[in-house]
Amino acid sequence: MKIGVCMPYMVRDYDRERILTWARKIEAGPFHSLSCGERITNHSYDMQSILCAAAAVTERVRIMPSLYVLPMRSAVMTAKEAATLDVLSDGRVSVTVGIGGREKDYQAVGAPFERRHQRMDEQALEMRRVWRGEPVFEGADEVGPVSPQGANIPLYAGAMGPKAIARAAKWADGIYGTSMAGDREGHERIFDMAKEAWVKEGRTDKPYLVGSFWYSLAPDAEAELKSYVYDYMKYQGEEIGRYVADSMTRHTPDAILEAIDNVRAAGADELLIVPATAHYDEVDKLAELLR
Repeated sequence: MKIGVCMPYMVRDYDRERILTWARKIEAGPFHSLSCGERITNHSYDMQSILCAAAAVTERVRIMPSLYVLPMRSAVMTAKEAATLDVLSDGRVSVTVGIGGREKDYQAVGAPFERRHQRMDEQALEMRRVWRGEPVFEGADEVGPVSPQGANIPLYAGAMGPKAIARAAKWADGIYGTSMAGDREGHERIFDMAKEAWVKEGRTDKPYLVGSFWYSLAPDAEAELKSYVYDYMKYQGEEIGRYVADSMTRHTPDAILEAIDNVRAAGADELLIVPATAHYDEVDKLAELLR
């Protein structure tokens, strides 16, 4: 199982030096990939900008947007951004798309929240057409650039439920299905649904399976982790935010190693680990654990 690290894009005071140092530390560590998520409302940094900066100062690690909230975006612009990121990284990009869960993010950018599942199905196919160099309407020029991977940029779907996974089986190369507590059962359930959906769709390839969990190895790790998770989940209401935050346990080396073993045992091809802070201990100590 390959292991990647998410850039801490939701923390405050994440300046140029810290952003670039994080990317370089991930590159130097025993990691396969570097990822970043997308938020609009609440405090966060722009995913595409973070990943472009990371691509420019790394040479080895895969660069994974995880994920573009596609239905609140233009599919054509997103395909163009991803292809440009692939050029900057010299062919190291793997793209994940999903519907997100925050209606206020959609509202903030003037995008409809309705029919988001259907729109993403259509948009994913449109992105593929752009990467193949096909015109997006009759008489249009192609949308460049041509990426180093051409039309073969891996495209994963962020999905956890049976209906969303069944839809993704029609167009995705794999599933990013997270159980953020780092448990085996939650990941296994998602991965089994993905494998079943691929078979029902008549596909002979295996879905690429990506898991994820939240962690902290910073000073005062437990408090930092619970604070981060509450801030992340509070859009669902204070009670749910507190409940999820209080359930977080991946704030010691042993607990983190246990979670890694859980996701591996569930059958993941790749694991993206998401830190609670931008403290360098998060990436340095994680690298030490994995060496």
